[in-house]
Amino acid sequence: MQLSLWLALAGTGALISFTPGAGAINTMSNSLTAGFRRSIWGILGQQAALVLHVVIVALGVGVLVASSPIAFNAIRYLGAAYLVYLGIRQFLAKPGLDQGQAVALRNEPAWSMFRRGLWVNLLNPKAVVFFLAFMPQFIRPGRPLLGQYAVLTATVVVIDILVMWFFFALAAKSFQRFTHDVRGQLILNRIFGVLFVAVGILLALIH
Repeated sequence: MQLSLWLALAGTGALISFTPGAGAINTMSNSLTAGFRRSIWGILGQQAALVLHVVIVALGVGVLVASSPIAFNAIRYLGAAYLVYLGIRQFLAKPGLDQGQAVALRNEPAWSMFRRGLWVNLLNPKAVVFFLAFMPQFIRPGRPLLGQYAVLTATVVVIDILVMWFFFALAAKSFQRFTHDVRGQLILNRIFGVLFVAVGILLALIH
């Protein structure tokens, strides 16, 4: 891949990553509850979903999903329902945790955080449609495809990890002062709960 084309890819990838969405909300929520360092597990789950989206599009399955209203809507509503579920659970979370409960939350298994991040990004069919429009701009059919897809995937994933961890997860640390009292915990739970539900509803309504 030519340097100029790669720079365009990197710039586009950064712009996409900085756009707030379910992944950013999930990352900030993990950073608050599990800590900045351990939030990386949720971020890695989100990257696994991005890789799967690229593979789906590269194999041509993405065209079938995008062109099939039934398949597209089924995934869209399932993804929306999952985000609403996460939002309601966060909204109803009880503040005033004792020390043992707080430790349990901060020690959530890495696989649990990874799995949640995976589903948050995977159950978004609009990502498939986006990659269908995004990827052809940086792929040259006359050249070996495997290497081009590898560079594209690695670039998008690395940029998204850096943005999620060192921007959104780090930004969430500024809210940690609110977690030291019951009222602050309640406010944060409701804010992130509403954000998850709002993104889920938008995913279901916007065509």
